[in-house]
Order: sequence, then C-alpha cells, then structure tokens
Amino acid sequence: MEENEKQMSFLEHLEELRWRLVKSAIAIIIFAVIIWIYQTQIIDNLFLSMSSPKFITYELLCKYLGVCTPEINVSFQSSNMGGQFSYAIMMSILGGVVVSFPFIFYQIWSFIKPGLKQKEKTAVKGIVFYVSILFFTGILFGYFVVAPLCVQFFGTFQLSSKIENIFTISSYMSTILSTIFYTGLMFLLPVVAYLLAKIGIITSDFLKKYRKHSIVVVLILAAIITPPDLISQVIVAIPLLLLYEISIFVTSRIKN
Repeated sequence: MEENEKQMSFLEHLEELRWRLVKSAIAIIIFAVIIWIYQTQIIDNLFLSMSSPKFITYELLCKYLGVCTPEINVSFQSSNMGGQFSYAIMMSILGGVVVSFPFIFYQIWSFIKPGLKQKEKTAVKGIVFYVSILFFTGILFGYFVVAPLCVQFFGTFQLSSKIENIFTISSYMSTILSTIFYTGLMFLLPVVAYLLAKIGIITSDFLKKYRKHSIVVVLILAAIITPPDLISQVIVAIPLLLLYEISIFVTSRIKN
C-alpha cells in the first residue's frame, strides 16, 4: 500500500512538472508569435541599427570617452535559400524565451519550492525577482555594450581596402543573439554562487582565496566574448568582477 502511494506521488510530481513545462512552452510561443509579427521593425531598429554610428552606444562612447566610431561600411546578405526565414524563427523563439524568462523561472521554482524546508524557503525569498533582475540586466548589458563593441570592431576592421565586409545574416544574427543571451546568463553568477554555497560546495572564504585568480579568469573571459581591444575588454571585465564581489557578499551571509 505504501509502495503504491509513493508511486502515485511520483507520478503526480511528473504530471505537475509536465504541466509547468507546457505552461512555459505556451508563454514562449505567445511571445514568439508577437515578435514574429513585428519581426521587420525588430530586426531593423534593434539589430541592424548596431551597424550605424548613430547607435546610442557609439554616440555615448564618442561623447564621454572620445572613442568615436567611423562609418561602418557593411552589407548584409542571405546565402542560403531559407536563411532569412530560419533566423526569423530563431530570433522569435529566443526572444520568446528571454521575454518570458521570469514566468519560466517561476514555474521551475514553484516545482522545486515544495521540497524545501521552511528555513530554506525563507532564505531564498524573492529569488524569482532577483534572478529576473540579474538576467535582464545582463541582457541589457549584452545588447548595449558587448554586442555593439563586437559589431563596431569587426565591421570597421579591414585586412585590405580591397576587401569588403559583407556579412551573412546568419553570421551577424548568431553573433549578436548568442552574445546577448550568454551575457544574460553570466549575470546570474551571484545566484549560482548562492546555490553552490547553500549545498556546501563553495564558501565565501573559498571565493576570497581565489579572488586574484578570478581576475585572470574574468580578463580571459572578457577577451573571448569581446573584440581584441583593451577598452572593450575593460568595459566588460568591470561588471563581471563586480558580480564576483557580489557573490562573495552573498555567500558570506549563508550559514549552513
């Protein structure tokens, strides 16, 4: 009898997980459809606009840092028959995931939360809000800082004046979308550190001990996700180092 009850309980959990995944998928589809409807305005005003010196990031860099972006002479083409269509779908789906992220995380958290003790629930109170804020902050940082720096560098770099920069739309969009999305995920570092500290894998003392090593890792990471120029790497490295310090602060408040 007890075995049957445990089996039913397990099946009920699976059913709950299934419905939460279905709800998340529906949210993604709804936002993806909205993005699909306005795909032309989005691609022109949000993404292709990065190839113009009038993009807000370039204007601010020129005004306050004196780093002015010259005319970015790039052209775009689609070399595959379904290239534009496939990237319109990818942009819509990935955009749907980004916009519905708070709802998706809420569904995941609602499934996990009942299995926690009351003390653990209290310790992570408001986690959906904080995770969403960090994620969207990372998305904005990726969109306004990291992605434009990549476009500016590779768009203006020429091995020879006889070589034109003609980007395929797949190369251009995959670079921008992946950069923005992964930057959003990187900004979840304090949350990851908190969870790892909560289960006893790391401590604040551990993070403090390897602070100097983290600076090297962050600089290498910044060099990977940004163009190979010092200003871009410093601009990206600063918030990553700040996130590391926030992680130390967060983990220091945990008492296992």
